[in-house]
Formats: sequence, C-alpha cells, structure tokens
Amino acid sequence: MDCKIFYHDKCFDGACSASLFTKFHRECIGTASTYSYHGLVHRAGALFDENAFGDGENAIVDFKYSASPKVTWWFDHHQSAFLTPEDQRDFEAGQEDGSQRMRKFFDPNYISCTSLIADIAQLNFGFNTAPVLELIEWANIVDGARYESAKAAVEMEAPAMKLTMAIESSPDGTLVQKLIPLLTEMSLQQVLDQPLVQEQLGPLMDRHWAALELIRSRAGLEKGVITFDITDQPTEGYNKFIPYYLYPAATYNVGLSKSSFRTKVSVGTNPWTSLDASELVNLAAICERYGGGGHARVGAISFPPDREQDARKAAEEIASELRTS
Repeated sequence: MDCKIFYHDKCFDGACSASLFTKFHRECIGTASTYSYHGLVHRAGALFDENAFGDGENAIVDFKYSASPKVTWWFDHHQSAFLTPEDQRDFEAGQEDGSQRMRKFFDPNYISCTSLIADIAQLNFGFNTAPVLELIEWANIVDGARYESAKAAVEMEAPAMKLTMAIESSPDGTLVQKLIPLLTEMSLQQVLDQPLVQEQLGPLMDRHWAALELIRSRAGLEKGVITFDITDQPTEGYNKFIPYYLYPAATYNVGLSKSSFRTKVSVGTNPWTSLDASELVNLAAICERYGGGGHARVGAISFPPDREQDARKAAEEIASELRTS
C-alpha cells in the first residue's frame, strides 16, 4: 500500500516535514510499502484536488486542513490552518469524539511543523528523534527566521541555507520530491553535496544576487515599512530577508511579486526588530482579511496572475495600515 504525502511545496519546513513523517511512519506505523510525494502551494481558488488523494493512506503536512474522508493524517502549525469554519468544526469534531485524535494534529505554538511532528511522534508513538536533531533544529531556524543576523540569512554560508534556496527557487519541479527521502538519511551537508543539488547551486546563486539588486532598486522605506513591486520581473521565489538586509532599521515589509501561477503579496516582520512582541501587529490576521494567512510575524496573500491590480491595492492598504500601527 502506498502512503501519499502532501506537503507545503517550495518550503524547507514543508520538505523536512514530509521527510520526517516518512521516517516516523515507516518506523512506527509500518502500514505502507511505498511513499510518494505531492507538493501543495497556496494559490487563489481550491487548494486541494480530491482526485489527487490516493487509495491508500494520505497525509498532509505543513499545509491547510482538508475535511476529505480520504485524508488519514494531518499535521500543521500555521495560525491560518483552516480554510473555512466548516473545516475547523470538522477537525474539532474528530478530536472530541476521539476518531481522529491520534491521526490529526494542530498546534500553532510550534515554530516549525517538523518539530511538531517530531514531538507528537516521540510522545505518542515512541519515535526516536536523536538521528534527526540537526534537521529539526534547522527547520526551526529557517521557519522561525531565527538567524543570527540578516547578513547570515542573505549571504547563506550554512548548508541548510543553500538547501533552502534550492528548495524554494529551483526551476526543477521534481527536485524537492527527490530531496525529501534524503533529508532524514543524511546530514544536511551530505544532501547539499549531492550532484542533483550541486549542479543547480551556481545558477541559483546568480539569481539570488540578481534578486537582491532588483529589490534594492525597487524598495523604499517609509515610517518603518519597506515596500517594493517586482511583478514585472516574474520569479518563482526570492530570499525573504533581503528587505531587512537592505533596510535593517525597518519593522515590516510588504512585497509584490509574480510567478507562473499567482501574484503574491508577501508581508513580513523584521526578525531583528528592537520592538517588543507586544508592540507588533499580527500579520496572519491582516492577511486573512484578503483570503491569505500565515503566522503572526509573516503572512502572504495569493491572487490569480491576472489580478495584479487587486494584489497591488491590497499591498497598498496593508502598507498604509502598518505605517500607522
């Protein structure tokens, strides 16, 4: 029987979550003979295709909840985990009657979904996390933006940082699926050293530095908020710490970008701000008003590619709100 794992695509924590779930399921559950992977992205409209779920077990990690009866496992840590109130009621009903209590897990207090899966698997199923502590540590650093500085985040000396760039920005749509089985079987340096990663690093680093210069030329700072619009230069991803590398005194940034499948409003909080957490705005709550979501300190909204003006209007409104906050 196949276990099909749906994960947040183009995301380091999503890939780590899929890899850790695979290792946990193989060692502690043992009901699958094979594992396959299906990346999910936040886009306007339906996020799930019911036909994509397999006949065996289906797991969703680091992504929104689906009430489909075909979904057998779910782990998420995002504040905006439920698309609709009906989805949330379905999850809560399964927790209350016990039918899904040991198969579907949600805790927005976790920094990464990888660490959530690790703790649940260890506590409830006896999973040994010792061999994957490096992966858990870096999933927390990357997803929680816990780098020592913007310089460390942008100049990317650590293997995990270069892997994050490859996972987020590679034009090879199959790369993440190939990396997932390796992430819990090798050190991050060993994964980085694999030829399928090395052959992409040079071009990806060139794109990274080009993106930095592009954002430098477009970004401006007003009342603590960085704004920029690069929708005329379509990209499948950029390092989200570049704005703070350029403007270290900023508190927030609101960026507009465009890819093959969406126009995206990215909203973030400077991880190195001197402001107390009590003074900061909940960005997930703001993004939810426009159909997006995320975490308290970082969020995003996806619009169809042809609704660029709607995305621009939302970005302007959010930037204005953050300037007055």
